[in-house]
Amino acid sequence: MWTVPRPNYSTEGEIMVNIGGVRVALLGDVLQRYPESRLAELLRCSSSSSQSLELISSLCDDFDASRKEFYFDRDPDAFKCIMDVYYFDEIHIKRGLCPICFLREMEFWRIESCVLDECCRSDLSEKEDELKDISDKVKVILEDLEVERCSTRIQRCQRSVWRLMEKPGSSVPARVIAIASFLSILLSALVMCVGTIPELQVKDADGELMEHPTLEAIETTCMMWFTVEFLLRFASSPHKLHFILSVMNVIDFMAIAPFYVVLSLTYLSSTSMMELTNVQQAVQALRITRIARIFKLARHSSGLQTLTYALQRSLKELGLLLMYMGVGIFVFSALGYTMEQSHPETMFRSIPHSFWWAIITMTTVGYGDIYPKTTLGKCNAALSFLCGVIAIALPIHPIINNFVIFYNKQKVLESAAKHEVELMQLQDNRDGRKESRERMESMESRTTWITASENTNERSQNALCSCETVCGPLGR
Repeated sequence: MWTVPRPNYSTEGEIMVNIGGVRVALLGDVLQRYPESRLAELLRCSSSSSQSLELISSLCDDFDASRKEFYFDRDPDAFKCIMDVYYFDEIHIKRGLCPICFLREMEFWRIESCVLDECCRSDLSEKEDELKDISDKVKVILEDLEVERCSTRIQRCQRSVWRLMEKPGSSVPARVIAIASFLSILLSALVMCVGTIPELQVKDADGELMEHPTLEAIETTCMMWFTVEFLLRFASSPHKLHFILSVMNVIDFMAIAPFYVVLSLTYLSSTSMMELTNVQQAVQALRITRIARIFKLARHSSGLQTLTYALQRSLKELGLLLMYMGVGIFVFSALGYTMEQSHPETMFRSIPHSFWWAIITMTTVGYGDIYPKTTLGKCNAALSFLCGVIAIALPIHPIINNFVIFYNKQKVLESAAKHEVELMQLQDNRDGRKESRERMESMESRTTWITASENTNERSQNALCSCETVCGPLGR
């Protein structure tokens, strides 16, 4: 049987380390592969003629000079992974070990992070991103808790308004405002849809249909609410530039601005500064932008935000789907045109004209406005929609998986951030109680010293009076 020969390591310079109660014998030749590590330096210090006890004590927690055994109060499971770098020149983090804690172990043993394998580096970067998200959430929570700590009254009012408009869970009025904003968005979208029903429209002076005045009043009220809400959020925002560049705030502005543009154009047309035809065309073009109001729901719905992030994480799968569909559309439209060209009543006049048939067939829509009439064309159509079903079904599982992972991750991060804030508050309370206890002890010690001094003075005066009483006649 063929076996790998065992390497001949020299037993000279062998040291014994005790990691959390686990004794491990390490050879000098192995440790010298990484001379900058803590164990290699410890080996050099222990084998030198002039051993420096202070240097050895700084490298380990305790040591036995006679047995050359060094004690470390570290995690033995993590050290088993650290040992791999001396034998295999790479490190794999075992399952169950925190990558961040393991990185600290590597820093303690003076092992560079570049020896980590690629899979472990990805886990480490993911954990670092999670810690960054937790720190951001903790920062936001602490900013909400520091309303009472603001120096001026204006800052306190600004922070209170920001919590009222942006943090629905901070108080009951904030929750009421969030519900009112949500209902206003739904009401505005409903008015926009109902206003297009011909039976509910009225005729103007020129005999053209226009929205009902009641619906316009409701829409104006909703827009006033959106405007006040946007201005209050902008005025109370602690970071104005970040507020302006936010995607959701840009959507809010795009949903509000067309309303005032239409009012301006209407006013200009009434003062004969612009032609009425141009104004009507501009108004009709701007009214379609009211659709952007529905995207305001994403501000109040965590499910829509999670779905958006899941789609962002699934861009690779969606790109593959589009590429597969594009190739299929080109191939099946070309085949359909070729197979249907000989038929006298063909509906496939060209390959670009056949693209529409391929799209509605592969997506299983099937309007029926274009359809094959030959046998080969029908077989091509059957094959095209079968491939379309397969192509559409492939990326569903990755998208759902990304959605579930991100949703669960957000819940874990929120609970971790709240737990971190509770620990910080507990630590602050503990430090406060410790300071107050020390202050009370110092006051008690000062009171005891003063009382002892007063008692000493009183005893001295009593003794002096006694001496005068006894020695007075003798002196006279």
